[in-house]
Amino acid sequence: MKMKKYVKFRLIIGTLLVSATYISCEADLNVEPSDKLSESDLLNNPAKAVQLANGVYNKLLAYDVNSFSWIGLTSITSDDADKGSTPGDSGADKNKLDNLDFSTSGISFNDTWSGRYKAIGRANDALFYLEKLNIDGALKSRLIGEVKFLRALWYFDLVRCFGGVPIVVSQVDLNNDEAVNSIVYTRRSKAETYAQIETDLLDAISKLPIKSQYAPVDMGRATKGAAQALLAKAYLYQEKWQQCYSMCEEVIGSGQYALLPDYAQVWRQAGENGTESIFEVQAVAGNGIQSYSYVQEPRGTPDLGWGFNTPSLGLTNSYEAGDLRKAATIMFIPSTLWDGFEAPATLNNPRYNYKAYQSRIAELPFNDREQSGKNLRILKYSDILLISAEAAFKLGNSGAALTQVNTIRNRAGLPNALTVSLQSIWNERRWEMAMEHDRWFDLVRTGQAQSAMATNGKTFIVGTMEVFPIPQEQITASDGRLIQNNGY
Repeated sequence: MKMKKYVKFRLIIGTLLVSATYISCEADLNVEPSDKLSESDLLNNPAKAVQLANGVYNKLLAYDVNSFSWIGLTSITSDDADKGSTPGDSGADKNKLDNLDFSTSGISFNDTWSGRYKAIGRANDALFYLEKLNIDGALKSRLIGEVKFLRALWYFDLVRCFGGVPIVVSQVDLNNDEAVNSIVYTRRSKAETYAQIETDLLDAISKLPIKSQYAPVDMGRATKGAAQALLAKAYLYQEKWQQCYSMCEEVIGSGQYALLPDYAQVWRQAGENGTESIFEVQAVAGNGIQSYSYVQEPRGTPDLGWGFNTPSLGLTNSYEAGDLRKAATIMFIPSTLWDGFEAPATLNNPRYNYKAYQSRIAELPFNDREQSGKNLRILKYSDILLISAEAAFKLGNSGAALTQVNTIRNRAGLPNALTVSLQSIWNERRWEMAMEHDRWFDLVRTGQAQSAMATNGKTFIVGTMEVFPIPQEQITASDGRLIQNNGY
């Protein structure tokens, strides 16, 4: 009976015991863990503390966290993208996501839920043992801040996808039925979930250094600016406008970030960890985000990838004339790509996601198509400028909003706008962040989803589709204790 309970528990939350404390090489956030530590080994070797935190970062590379399912939920659902690939290739459930046919049995929903809870389980394990280790106080505080940032990031993904979710922030005794049922199998409210996110991020802000205080070998670790940026975004989704604006000002005023002069460089190797980067998933050739680029690169002859998540005609036609972001976002077929590669008409689709493309010619060796060395941008400075603009407008400061919008427009090769509105800010956000996994959530939070989907020939059901269904596999594992979202 206990074994059955353990198996079901792993479905929802992942392993929370020390056996899941994954270790990766020190100062390297993208090395696949090859060893596991016992509790005795760990407590008697506090030098492993950095590796303990690295094992939490490592989960960012997992297929069930930032790959095909996440691409489906955050992009293919939206009006910015179509399923792509070939008509007969469903991508498991990506054809249904494209048509807003949200099935409780869809693999993409379950991957997104289970992958993030496994990641949260790693974070909880790491925090439990970091607190016990007798190591340098400053290092200990910083590592705890890094892990709390990551846990907040994964809860932010969950709350945007599913609404209120179970909040698990400590190790749970699997033999304690009451604890399992009340913590792991009980959904908390959306407000409670955001409160936990805020708690983790505020603590992380108090513990983390700014970007320039990290040594080059530690490039890519969570920083104070990353925690502030994510908190600003969490405030945005809750419409806490003053807190949102103030937190954006902290990031902007830190002097740590600036827009890259060339928008097209932001998602290329040359732009990785640059001045515009606030937080991105670190990857190297042969050990990157599993299939992230491969899923989205052109399909056909020559065979470059699976060809999913293609920019829609609606996105293509939405740009203003002269907007440099269009050509940097959408790979048109046939054409000569930025690296000189000739993308021929024999490829299956007329458009592909240029931001997901990794050059075999002009970038690092491409040793493994399924694990490219392309970093995934999670938080960017341009995102914060647009969040600041929206918050400023909501607070009645249209002048500040216009300044930020024009900063964005000028980098895109566009003239200054003379006036600003919520819609114009949202439009700039669409073009600036296109194909970057925010569009669906932006449509929902701003109330544009129904009209945008209708324009795209699809039906968004108000009162239901603001969140995705709780995976039926998780409800079954909980013996029905997890309550399904309305309408599913």
